[in-house]
Amino acid sequence: MHLFEYAVIRVVPRVEREEFVNVGVVLYCSAQGFLQTQYHLPEDRLLAFSSALDLIELEERLRAFVKICAGKQQGGLIGQLPPASRFRWLTATRSTVVQTSPVHPGLCADPAQTLARLFAELVL
Repeated sequence: MHLFEYAVIRVVPRVEREEFVNVGVVLYCSAQGFLQTQYHLPEDRLLAFSSALDLIELEERLRAFVKICAGKQQGGLIGQLPPASRFRWLTATRSTVVQTSPVHPGLCADPAQTLARLFAELVL
């Protein structure tokens, strides 16, 4: 079993109301060198919160999570940092439309399988 950390990615359509929709999960497992994210934008649900949401911009922001997790040049300057630093950057407290929950720890044998399970439980 390996220690992992994860955070739920949230869209907060109107930051001042503090209401959110879970749209993804980012998971980091140091022992396995694993850092990945999975997301899904439920467009109808998000637009019910605020019809002014720019869904194209939201998609771009969430794709940035994927690129940063993948690392290298496609993740920009942040993507070139070590995986632990990238995870901490992605999960830093923000006051924007895309935020993450507090970081939660756990134990797993297979981080990819754990990411899929958490995504199904917390997002879908």
